[in-house]
Amino acid sequence: MLLENKVCVIYGAGGSIGGAMARGFAREGARVFLAGRTQSKLDSVANDIRANGGRADTAIVDALDEKQVTAYVDSVIAAAGQIDVSVNVIGIGDVQQPLMDISLDDFLQPVMIAMRTQFVTTKAAARHMIPRKTGVILQFGGGGPQTQPGLGGFKIALDAMEGLRRQWSWELGEHGIRVVTLKTGGIGESIPADMPERDIILNQLLPTTLLKRLATLADVGNVAAFLASDLAQSITATEVNISCGAIVD
Repeated sequence: MLLENKVCVIYGAGGSIGGAMARGFAREGARVFLAGRTQSKLDSVANDIRANGGRADTAIVDALDEKQVTAYVDSVIAAAGQIDVSVNVIGIGDVQQPLMDISLDDFLQPVMIAMRTQFVTTKAAARHMIPRKTGVILQFGGGGPQTQPGLGGFKIALDAMEGLRRQWSWELGEHGIRVVTLKTGGIGESIPADMPERDIILNQLLPTTLLKRLATLADVGNVAAFLASDLAQSITATEVNISCGAIVD
């Protein structure tokens, strides 16, 4: 039980990535607090965790609203006494078009959403982690030098998140708080089955990997649980590459 007696907060927990992390944390003994915008999706993840003997609480939270996030984090502290891990994997509303075609508002939207929500949720958690001199902030996505045409502001938003991660790492490190990004070249299972371009996307992603397979949701949960645990206590201010070699550092 890598995370026994740990308390983990996951924003965007109703999605495939957030759900995978929540399940991974719970499987390793953590009490998980699942935040999101759709109760039915949160309940699905929570019920799965409970059915396997885990502990899960749910709440509707707008992760862009600083007052809501602050109140929510305070409620977690009231219920559990601490926050050991904070993860934010909400969608960032990206519109993927070539830069010459995209509107200014659509271009800026993922950048603004990513910066606002990552700043707000990290600050709210850090406020409670600092007095305890311990804590882990996890991000998901990663930057890197590779990109491709037609992504609009999406890749730029990921790069901005990495800049923010570096700044938080410097400012929170002296308080014993680690900040880490999981970097992936794409999780095939996270692509909706009814998406018309699904097979095309998968056929584009797979050949780019050195291991000739894509990372799975189980991989996401397993690696996230490890990074959140004390076994990874020396890892901070970096990306952890789970791209199966699609991204070569």
